[in-house]
Amino acid sequence: MATVRLSFSPAPVHVRTARLVGVAVARRAGVREDLLDEVRLAIGEACTRAVALHRQYDIPDPVLVEMSDRGAYAVRVVDRAPIEAGLGLAALDADQLANESLTDEALTTGVGFALLAGFVEDLQVRPVDEGIGTEVRMVWPVGR
Repeated sequence: MATVRLSFSPAPVHVRTARLVGVAVARRAGVREDLLDEVRLAIGEACTRAVALHRQYDIPDPVLVEMSDRGAYAVRVVDRAPIEAGLGLAALDADQLANESLTDEALTTGVGFALLAGFVEDLQVRPVDEGIGTEVRMVWPVGR
């Protein structure tokens, strides 16, 4: 398998489908069984965050999810929200997110990243190359 791509309209009902597909692809890629709950939760959180941003900013574009098993199991969730809205607390690394005392404003934009930092050891958040949107990239080891 090379890459599985899934795009869906920004509706909460589609997040469940993304989680199901993501776990099925992770299992096939060779992610350990004891990590599959983390994969499910992380994909759900990243997709929920993207859907919420699309709905908040009235963006009809689909949310993109890409899953790849080249060397490790990597999942990309891409939204099309304004970069400043999508990044939130992304400038902080995972350790800072876990230890930072967050204000109410920071919680509304960054709680998703704090949760993701707890689920995923290899987490990257960055602006999309085209200048609009944010990419959340999560990676888990595979055992082959």
